[in-house]
Formats: sequence, C-alpha cells, structure tokens
Amino acid sequence: MALLFIIVYYHLMEKIKHYFQKIREGRLKEIFKDLIWIYRYGRSHIFAIIIYTVLGLTGIVISLMSNLVSRDLVDIITGHNSGELVKTFVTLIGITILTTVISEISSLISAKISVTVENDIKADLYDKILSSEWEELNKFHSGDIMSRWSSGASVIATGILTTIPGYITSFFRFASALYMVVRYDITFAVFALAGVPISYLASKANLKRMQNTNMSTMTTAAKMASFTQESFSNLQTVKAFDLLYTYRKKLKGILKDSADMRMKYQRTSLINNIIMVCVSLLVTYSTYGWGVYKVWSGGITYGTMTMFLALSTTLSGTTQSLINLLPTTLNLTNTAKRVMAIVELPKEDYSQHDEVTAFFKKNASQGVGLAIRNAAFTYMNGTEVFEHVNIDAHPKEVIALVGPSGEGKTTMLRLILAIIKAKQGKGYIMSGDLTPEKAGINMDDPVTGMGDTWMPLTASTRQLFAYVPQGNTMFSGTISENMRMVKEDATDEEIIDALKIACAWDFVEKLPDGIETLMQERGGGFSEGQAQRLSIARAILRKSPILLLDEATSALDIWTERKLLENIMKDDYPRTTIVTTHRPTVLTSCDRVYAVRNKGCDLMTKDEVHEMINFSNIEESKE
Repeated sequence: MALLFIIVYYHLMEKIKHYFQKIREGRLKEIFKDLIWIYRYGRSHIFAIIIYTVLGLTGIVISLMSNLVSRDLVDIITGHNSGELVKTFVTLIGITILTTVISEISSLISAKISVTVENDIKADLYDKILSSEWEELNKFHSGDIMSRWSSGASVIATGILTTIPGYITSFFRFASALYMVVRYDITFAVFALAGVPISYLASKANLKRMQNTNMSTMTTAAKMASFTQESFSNLQTVKAFDLLYTYRKKLKGILKDSADMRMKYQRTSLINNIIMVCVSLLVTYSTYGWGVYKVWSGGITYGTMTMFLALSTTLSGTTQSLINLLPTTLNLTNTAKRVMAIVELPKEDYSQHDEVTAFFKKNASQGVGLAIRNAAFTYMNGTEVFEHVNIDAHPKEVIALVGPSGEGKTTMLRLILAIIKAKQGKGYIMSGDLTPEKAGINMDDPVTGMGDTWMPLTASTRQLFAYVPQGNTMFSGTISENMRMVKEDATDEEIIDALKIACAWDFVEKLPDGIETLMQERGGGFSEGQAQRLSIARAILRKSPILLLDEATSALDIWTERKLLENIMKDDYPRTTIVTTHRPTVLTSCDRVYAVRNKGCDLMTKDEVHEMINFSNIEESKE
C-alpha cells in the first residue's frame, strides 16, 4: 500500500507540473473564458439554475439521512427491537418519497432550462450568422455551419447544467460522504479512497484517448453534414451527370469513417468502464471484508457496516464522476470554440436602419438612385476584380452591366448591396438624379458622413433594394405565399399587377388555382423561365426604389426579356433598375450601358453599344 501511494504521489506531482505549465500557457484561462461565454446564455435562467443546484444538494443530504435510517433499521431488525421498527420503517418510506419528489422536480427544471436555453442559443446564433460579414462567413461550409448551429447549441444547453452545478454537487456529495465515514470509523475511509489513485492511474491514458476520439467524431459528423447538405442541394446536377454511384461511394466512405470513430470511442469507453468496474469491485469487496472483520470483532454493528458499504460506493462513484467531469468540460469548451468561431465573426453595420427609413420617406416621391466612386475590390483569396470604378444610376432608368463571365458583374452588385466592402472608394444612395459632385460630397473626406439627399451604402441601405440573383430562388408553398414574403399585406390585385409587369401573369392565370397554385422547393413544377419571372414579380411587388437583376432574365427568350424591361420602364413607380446581362440585343432598352472588363467598369457610347448588338446578331445568324 505504501509503495502504491509513493507511485501515485509521483504521478500527481508530475500532473501538477503539467497543469501549471498549462496555466502558464493560458489554457486554464482559456477554459474559464469559454465557460464564461457559455454561461452568458444561462444568465436569464440563473434563478432556476440555483434552484436546480440547491435541489441537488438537498437530495444529497436526504440520501445521507437515508443511509443513517437504513443503518438504524438493520440494527433494529438484528437486535429484535420491534418497538422502533414501525417508526423507522415509516421514516425510511417518507425519505424515499421525498427523494423521488425532489428528483422529479429537478428533472422538470433541468428539462425546462435545457429546452429554453437551447432555443435561446439557436435564436441568437441564427441572428449572428445572418448578420455576419459575407466573406468571413464564406470561409465555412454551409453544412458545417448547420452542424455547429444545431448540435453545438444542444451540447452547450446541456453543459450549463453539467459543469458548475455538476462540480458543486459532486464535490458536496464526496465531502459529505467522506465526513460521515471519517466520523464513524476512519479505517473505512482508507478502503474507500484506495480506489481513487487506482482509478486515476488506470483511466488516465484511456480518458485522453476518449477525448481525442470524441473530437475526431465531431469533425467527421460535420463532414457528413456538409456532404449530405451539398448533395441534396445539387440533386439535379448529381442526377444529370449520373453521379449516383460516385456519391454513394463517397457517402459510404464518410459513413465508414464515422462508424470507425464511434466504434473506437465505444471500445475505449468499454475498456474504461471495465477498469472502473474492476476497481469498484476491488474496493467494494475489500470494504466488505473489512466490515465483516469489524462486525465479528465487535467494533461496529451490522447497520453501521451496511451504512459504510453504501457510503464507500458513494465515494467511489463520486470520484469517478469527478474524474469524468474534466473530459466532459473539455468537450463542452471545445464545442463552444466551434460555435464561437461563427458567433465572433465580424458583423455587418445595421446601425443606420432608422436613418435610411427616414431618408426614403423624405425622397420617395422623386425616387432614389445610387453612385459608386473610385471603387476597388480584391477578394480575400487575392483575386483583384476592380480598381477605380465609377457608376451612376437614377430613378426611371434601366442601367446595364455587360461583360464576359467572371469579369465582376455579380461582384459589382454585391458591392452595391454592401455584402462586400470596397477596399477603397465609396458608394452612396442619392436623392433623385443627384450625383456626389452635385451634392457637394467631399470625396477625400476619410470619415463618411450623411446628408439630407445622400447616404453611404451600408448593410442598413439594403432595405431600399430588391434583388433577383442568378438561379432559382423560389420557396415551397403557393405563389401568393412566395409573393407575400416581401410584402405581408399585399392584396391579390397588387400581386397580379406585379406578375403582369414581370410577364408572368400570362401563364399564372391559366393555372387551375391561379396565384394559389402550390410550388415545390426551388420552384419545382415550373420551368426555369417561369420561375425567373415569378422571382422578378416578387422583387417588383416589394416596391423598392432600386431593383437589381443579376442575369435574372437568362432563361427568357429575347422578346420576353425586352418586354419585361419595357414594362419596368413604363411603370409609374420611380424605380432605379440595374441589370447584368450577356445578351447585347436587349441593350437598346437600357438608358446606359457599362462594360465590365479589365478590372474596370466603362461607360459605353451609343456607337459601341450598336456595334456590340450588330456583332451579337451576326454571331447568332451563324449559329
């Protein structure tokens, strides 16, 4: 026994040195920081958490009382003292009922806290994800973000009740049980605590492997979520290229990795459990032997021995719980880090939302335009797209951005929407047909202010835009439900008017259920051209002063595309429209055309526009 404690002492000293090194490296400080971040979500439930902890402590006290009453009951039975039997038996029943009530109340509070906190975390994370800067958020796969949002919130909500309350109740249970053992017979404490160093030495390396395997399992789960989300989103492409076998093979590989990790964790957990059971049996039967000896020698009664056996089991079980709390805490903080990586991304600036609303009300009658001055932009991967770009767009105008694919047309719309930030230069929304020069804006002023007739482009100014991106953006539900997403109080007449402007009413009115016709996910059940026109109608219904169409008419025939642009121009609403297109034939319907090329955005002359149209007609005739 002495040799065992010397070995344990040596290992404990080494472990203490290790933890001091971790403290010097800032690891402990980092864990505390993570826990503080986690408990920020529990602040509004602090009273319930305190009650939950107090109930746990009360349950421990009652459990100890139960041990004492059980001792007296055994002594009464073995001593044939029938006078106290009924009273003691009733007391034991009462304690059991009270313990059950406390346990059920604790479970109810735990469930309420977990569900509420998880919902609070998910709502907060959802808001922070949506408000994060687009380029920063794009560093993460959407499936990975989904995994962190869903499973991360659940782990953190559960962890709020299993860390600090868990440490408090476990330490209290250990200390109170140890006090009871020492008070009645200190020799039993030696047997009860003998399992602590043995458990520590036996499970030390195993727990480390469990922690590492757990982290690998989390990574594999995120990988699987990313793969399935991406494959389901691109199911049509998978089918079109006949990639079913390829994707099945990939999924089987990911599932195999996941299964291997889970089985590795289970094997490690199994080994750890076997070690703990063996240690527990060793301690328990040693305690039994010592108890039998004490009873036979007249040192204690049968009831006291029963109590010591129960307390010994409590000590060994609590010791294991305390040992397991450390990897549980580390797992919790690791999960928190994954969530914090998303939450702490730079946020967009929505601080001028009310000012933008007031600006629009003041200038709604004459419309709102925009201006870009000396803008330059380079993506984070180093791809330079623009340098020294200038654009003007005014109400009742249709402005076109043309150019080869990959030259920056979509990037320009992202700059206008403030989804990405220009590395230099500025963008403004302007009243009517004003320009920065007419408004007297000091372009060299490093501090971007605002005036009665102009405001800088920020995330707050997006409320003035309607945007139709490339691809299908319709949701499952009826046509009217899709339309009312952008204007909840829109009447059927307003929806029909918007459909007419977008050249969509021609086919919608022929449908058996009209605007109440159901659409599948991503516009399923409609052609690409029909879905595009419905998307444009939804944007028009919003009545935003600025409309952005990013290749939104690519699936339409030339006549329908031209007709749609003419309808927008004839509309009485003072709308500023910017379109990106690869079809020069529709440029005759545009007021100005900008050529996006060679990192610039050049205003084209009428002769250049006609030359581009003629060249396009010649190429089409050859085909």
